[in-house]
Amino acid sequence: MPTAAGTSGGAPTVTAVAPAAALMKPAAPSPTPVPRNPAGTDVILATTTSTQDSGLLDVLVPLFEQRSGYRVKTISVGTGAALALGARGEADVVLVHAPEAEKQWMAQGNGTERVLVMHNDFVIVGPPEDPAAIKGEKAIAAALKKIADKGATWVSRDDNSGTDQLEKQIWKNAGLTPKGQAWYLISGQGMGATLTLADQKNAYTISDRATYLARKGALRTVIALEGARELLNIYSVMPVSPAKFPGVPVNAIGGKAFAAFMVATETQRVIGDFGRDKYGQALFVPDAGKSEETVGG
Repeated sequence: MPTAAGTSGGAPTVTAVAPAAALMKPAAPSPTPVPRNPAGTDVILATTTSTQDSGLLDVLVPLFEQRSGYRVKTISVGTGAALALGARGEADVVLVHAPEAEKQWMAQGNGTERVLVMHNDFVIVGPPEDPAAIKGEKAIAAALKKIADKGATWVSRDDNSGTDQLEKQIWKNAGLTPKGQAWYLISGQGMGATLTLADQKNAYTISDRATYLARKGALRTVIALEGARELLNIYSVMPVSPAKFPGVPVNAIGGKAFAAFMVATETQRVIGDFGRDKYGQALFVPDAGKSEETVGG
């Protein structure tokens, strides 16, 4: 269960990442709600582990706090859990990466708007020896079939995160059902912890590129497949609707302020530069004002 893990620019963060020794346990239960400040000076942000693990929030949260005067409490979990927090009125704004789930969430009246913020992409990573011989393969379905046929170890988050939802979709599109197979392992954890486990098990997994690059120095794991349109990873921000929760002190103004900050010109510049100095490439592409159809084109 997530617990307070420290501060980021004075803002306490909550993470769902467990020690490596605990990784083979079932998925963690729903996060504990973060106490609200009745004065309305806090903004509760429910977001994905990838925005935390990549280090992006360590840059953006202090910047938002400095410019807005709000204090951000970040709950970093899988997208499914983040959306659930918003759907219960236990967050003021959500920043996630599962477009279809987001559209359903909005249709249920949970948010006031859904605004495209940025994208990167997912990559399939694995041991440098590439036991399933998928490196150089262009078709995801063909690569997954090789992994299944070989019985090469794969680690799945299986936590209903945006990454997990994408993973399940590409296995389905390939006509394969890996769950239950001896070679298909479950971490039930966030992206950083899942990459660590895959590395320890000489296994393949799917990761957002930003988290992989942020953790690459501690891993043997290498990128085995990249560049497919199906691996596009789109992030949107959605303020929680106070109308859905009349008995809950949702900070609608603060949530809206955070959403506006994420698509502001200066913030988009920061997003577009993030990672260049350390990794030689940006970890995210800013997308304010774009549609999903034009992203990555």
